[in-house]
Amino acid sequence: MNSQNQFGTTARPAGKSMLAFWRDVFLIATLVISGLYAGAGFLMPLALAALIFVLITALSDRITGLRIGGWHPPRWLGYLLGTTAALLGLFAVTSVLADQASQFARALPQYEAQMDTALGRIAGLLGDEIVSFIRKNFIQIDMSRLAVSAIGGAGSFLSTFFLICLYVMFMIGERSVFGLKIERAARDQKLRDEIHAITNAISLSLQRYVSVKSFVSALTALLSYAVFRWLGLEFAETWAVLTFALNFIPSIGSVLAVILPALVALVQFDTASPFLIIALGCGTLQFLIGNFLDPALTGRSLNLSTFMVILALTFWTAIWGLLGAFMSVPLTVCLLIVFAQIPAMRPVAILMSKDGQLANAADTQDKAAHGHGPE
Repeated sequence: MNSQNQFGTTARPAGKSMLAFWRDVFLIATLVISGLYAGAGFLMPLALAALIFVLITALSDRITGLRIGGWHPPRWLGYLLGTTAALLGLFAVTSVLADQASQFARALPQYEAQMDTALGRIAGLLGDEIVSFIRKNFIQIDMSRLAVSAIGGAGSFLSTFFLICLYVMFMIGERSVFGLKIERAARDQKLRDEIHAITNAISLSLQRYVSVKSFVSALTALLSYAVFRWLGLEFAETWAVLTFALNFIPSIGSVLAVILPALVALVQFDTASPFLIIALGCGTLQFLIGNFLDPALTGRSLNLSTFMVILALTFWTAIWGLLGAFMSVPLTVCLLIVFAQIPAMRPVAILMSKDGQLANAADTQDKAAHGHGPE
């Protein structure tokens, strides 16, 4: 039976209130997921532009933080150098993929002719059952259609590059007035402080993730490229670029970055030695960098459980495909930080975290104000 409070109104049972809250959360989540899926064509370039903007911001802040004698580089110079470095890197990646996709299409007949010889070597290494599985599931693929799709995808991404550049330019222009907009839009000081704390926490975590992951992926790609060139692997530049890109995909990305060039080496060369060198050498390189260097540089700034990383990878891949796989970790980090600041969603954030310890966004904001990064 419902009771009346001191104002004479009927108080609702706590159980019904909690049930109504989670009902609303479920409905909102359903609408958001449907919107993400339906608006993928618009949202994916925008999200990629946001990550590039975060990388440019990290680079420009590093440049403006330099001290050369008594001189500090001005902010406009930091933005100019950071933007140039990031966009040139992105343009170089897309140019390599677009250029070598056509070369790969022309080389397909030669690879198809070498496939039977390669399958014989696979049978000697792994057994006839594996060869039967490969013949049944992969040999029947129309490689010409696959190559045309790859070329079309590369060309489409190259055209989207200019739209992403446009987004990034406007984001840089809006950064200086974003804080002023928050102050004018927020109703009171407490709300403004909470919004500032959340945005600063998200910015610092994403800057740490994007900058560290870019450095680690570039180092892995350069070392792998040295191995590919030493062996004489065809399309070594493409496999190096793919190694860089695949390292942004949690867990399975580094595995694919080793398996794909190793299989190509098995088809290209007459012996299994190059295959073993790539599989063991690059596999060991991926293991050492991924398990020691990457965690040491990233620290606790992400604080995502391993299970949540895999779950986020599955979810964002289902929603946005391959690009969702690349962006699964930073997008989930944003959700974790936001959930941690909402009292009703804080238990969910604790379950998403690695050790149950949630960083205080206000503390993160204070560290940002004093020029310290996240722990």
